[in-house]
Amino acid sequence: MAATRPHPASTVGCMQEKLRDIARFDGPSSIVVFLVALPLSLGIALASGAPLMAGLIAGVVGGIVGGLMGGSPLLVSGPAAGLTVVVAELIATFGWKVTTAITVAAGLVQIGLGLSRIARAALAISPVVVHAMLAGIGVTIVIQQAHVLLGGSSRSSVLQNLLDLPARIGALHWPDLAVGLVVIGVMVEWPKLPAAWRRVPGALVAVAAATVLSLVVPMSVERIRLNGSIIDAIGLPSMPTGNWGAVALGVLTVALIASVESLLSAVATDRMHDGPKSNLDRELVGQGAANTLSGLLGGLPVTGVIVRSATNVAAGARTRWSAVLHGVWLLLFSVALSGLVEKIPTSALAGLLIVIGVQLVKISHIRSARRTGDLLVYGVTIGGVLFLNLLEGVLAGLVVALVLVLWRVARAHIEAAVDGAGRWHVTVDGTLSFFSLPRLTRVLATVPPGRDVAIELTVDFLDHAAAEEILEWARRYRAAGGTVTVDDLGGAALDAAATRTPRRTTQRPAERGLLPWRAHARGGLADGIARYHRRHAALLSDDYDQLSGGQRPEALFLTCADSRIVPNVITGSGPGDLFTVRNVGNLVPPAGTDPSMEASLAFAVEELGVRQVIVCGHSSCGAMGVALSSPPVPPTIERWIAHAAPSTNAFRAGHPVRRAAAGLGFGEADQLSLVNVAMQVAAVAEHPLVRDEVRAGRVEVIGLFFDIASGRVLRVTDSAVVEADTLTHA
Repeated sequence: MAATRPHPASTVGCMQEKLRDIARFDGPSSIVVFLVALPLSLGIALASGAPLMAGLIAGVVGGIVGGLMGGSPLLVSGPAAGLTVVVAELIATFGWKVTTAITVAAGLVQIGLGLSRIARAALAISPVVVHAMLAGIGVTIVIQQAHVLLGGSSRSSVLQNLLDLPARIGALHWPDLAVGLVVIGVMVEWPKLPAAWRRVPGALVAVAAATVLSLVVPMSVERIRLNGSIIDAIGLPSMPTGNWGAVALGVLTVALIASVESLLSAVATDRMHDGPKSNLDRELVGQGAANTLSGLLGGLPVTGVIVRSATNVAAGARTRWSAVLHGVWLLLFSVALSGLVEKIPTSALAGLLIVIGVQLVKISHIRSARRTGDLLVYGVTIGGVLFLNLLEGVLAGLVVALVLVLWRVARAHIEAAVDGAGRWHVTVDGTLSFFSLPRLTRVLATVPPGRDVAIELTVDFLDHAAAEEILEWARRYRAAGGTVTVDDLGGAALDAAATRTPRRTTQRPAERGLLPWRAHARGGLADGIARYHRRHAALLSDDYDQLSGGQRPEALFLTCADSRIVPNVITGSGPGDLFTVRNVGNLVPPAGTDPSMEASLAFAVEELGVRQVIVCGHSSCGAMGVALSSPPVPPTIERWIAHAAPSTNAFRAGHPVRRAAAGLGFGEADQLSLVNVAMQVAAVAEHPLVRDEVRAGRVEVIGLFFDIASGRVLRVTDSAVVEADTLTHA
């Protein structure tokens, strides 16, 4: 059967609809991106020490070629701040014409990488290294352009710029400084203005305002010199005459940085919109084609630029035509209006670049590196970028990151501690291999002889050497009169280490069944039951068989109805251990007012013979929030919360537990929750159904508090709040 062809009328209609969408969405957004790209292209060329028209050539080629051939629909390409340091060094070493040849070769390398389909491998670079690289580039730009802002010219190295800065400050040129400060002031304040104002790009407003000021007020300032239009600036590259090793290193450096920055920008842009996502291999081919053509025409290297791309998405772009059109507008401007560019003071672009450089250093990235223990990686990378060169700085950061990963993966956290009952606990978490033997033997040696010892292994990898050390130590310790129990809590089992090749495993024991439904791929009641049948029913079958004839729980556990409180999890108990009673606010109403509570107390104490009654409150308790602030609530809730009045009164009267809770940093609502636990413990102890058993010492009443944020369980007495790890039976 012959395939049907689309009707010509439908094809024309579809084309017309696409053109309408381009005119409606991509056309306006392309103008916004053009207005952002124009001053940035000139400023980056200035910072690189390249001809200024080279920045516009790169902007035109990046927009048109990168937009048409790339694999990221809304990514906008052009000259980027991330390569200014590299390009400046290449120009200083080889000259401008050879640098364009290096750009051509780097583009061909990118095309090869894209065709080999290894684009995603570039994403294996640690984010902290990328963040530090960008920060190093930002600091370098700031130090360089500070000289231009002050009326001078920058040196080739960061160190030389720093050494020359005091002399430059002493000989500063006030008109240049004033123009640059206008740009900086506008750029800093522009994001604070109403949204209607911010539709015009702040960079364009800043440069325009500073240029007008320099023309209206007579100023002797250095201005941009183009020496012709963009057509005049086009020129073929020149081949290097020697030093081929340095040339090859330059090609690889440009290709690597341009590729990584483009791919990371593409991934970041994908997160900003809900449309089609990027084909990273095709994007690398498109970036390579753009760099090849830009170098052939005498332009700067091209990358995907997150600043332009974010502006593109925010302006409402729908397709790649926005990026293409922005390149067209840059071309038209460069051909027809190049005379306007020569009115711009160089210090205005310096102010723009200083703001961009500062924005590349993100405090959130430094805080994240500190929190995650990667501050050393960040520091080594940024130091290398500043005082060596960009490639060596990145390589140094990657080496340190790799060493840290190996250190973290190859070592286990091992410690020994004694609990309140005198039992020693040796905990081992992580990966336990022969690398950890020195610390393992040192920690085991701290355990006194003749004690009851529990070795808790929560490890995902256990090799024969570590297993043999543990077993041999346990044998010797038992022979000397001590007792040793080994608990395999992780995926790697001690008894299997000697019989098979060690391998990492993420399989977990039955405790994984206590994860909430949302932690699993599907979640929900049906999936939870199915998972229980698959993984845990068989493990608990013996326990349930013993309980089938009746229950004999250890304790009555009175807690709040809040879904975040799972009694068996926070007490480490299992089936048959707790007789659980729940209500809103874990309240014990006065005798004779709540038949349900009294039936539970009577059954637990008289029929089941529990030895403990535990009252457990928790942080962020909604019931205590109502009791504290009395917001409008339904009558049924209001009547129930009235039972918390004694706790509220004691809280306001300065109950000792309130002071103890405040000393631990709890807020007022949580302080009331802790006081409420103490008051309910007293209410249970004096309840007619329990009072005699408590006074006779046959039942112990205990107060607990579960801090949801930290996962800690605290003990609440009549006057204090302490750690609950040393609880013992009465």
